[in-house]
Amino acid sequence: MSNEQFHRQLVALNFKLKRQLLFLACGLLFLLAAHGSRLTVFAQSKIAVLISEKNAQSQTFAAKLETSLSKTFKVLDASLSETAFQSAKYEKPLNLSREESKNIGAAIGCDYFLLVKAATLRRYSFSKKEFYESYAAVYAVSSRTGRLVFWRLINSETETAEKSEKKLLDSINDFSAELSDKLKIVSAKELNERPSAKLEELPAENSPEAKNFRPPLPYKRIKPEYTQLANLYSVEATVEIEVEVDENGKILKTEIVRWAGFGLDESVTETINKMQWRAASRNGKNLPLRVLLRYNFKKATDS
Repeated sequence: MSNEQFHRQLVALNFKLKRQLLFLACGLLFLLAAHGSRLTVFAQSKIAVLISEKNAQSQTFAAKLETSLSKTFKVLDASLSETAFQSAKYEKPLNLSREESKNIGAAIGCDYFLLVKAATLRRYSFSKKEFYESYAAVYAVSSRTGRLVFWRLINSETETAEKSEKKLLDSINDFSAELSDKLKIVSAKELNERPSAKLEELPAENSPEAKNFRPPLPYKRIKPEYTQLANLYSVEATVEIEVEVDENGKILKTEIVRWAGFGLDESVTETINKMQWRAASRNGKNLPLRVLLRYNFKKATDS
């Protein structure tokens, strides 16, 4: 190979390397711009902090939570948000459906809203004769989807109510950081989420579609557990879940459409997925279907 040919090949290789580096740089800049855009959108997210049951503990906790969240979110005016929330007059504000939640979010004009319930209780146990527990149940709801996207019970236990309440309030910054991280993930996931597939639903009774129709049924019904956490706090709630069952009786997807927290949503979801299903059919032909199931939870009273 002559020196001239070698020089030409070297120039061509150098040009090729420069072009590849340019493409890589452009791709990296694009990814950074997209990531920065998402972070900017998240930083501009509007959040409202609402009190489900007004008492001194809930108001104090909510006020300090607002201050902590203001470092990450645009926190909306509490009085205006509360007015929009209270105007809905839902009987059980900690047991909302997705549609009710979306309506509340739209009325307030927020991306997320938090429902807060805090209290201090006197407790007894075998290991401790008497102690006090201060707790806050926080429900984080997406206004876009109406989903309960994050739930947490924060509590503290000490020998006096005053110390217990202070300890609870001191934990707010850590909780706020955890919540912010969770909502960043939720925001990205919701932006990329694809709409659910269109499936037939249970036909109305005596409708033409109900003729020769057989609904999907589990071969063996299993009752969801009323969790120990729900029992400890005497929770009464209804959980509703949409279940997509294919033509072979296989569960394709489950979606909680009325949430309750305290582990009850997870209890229902786990129970549904343990069941074996008979597929729906019409005129003897199996078909995929979306069905709504409802479970009521209530603490058993001693007779």
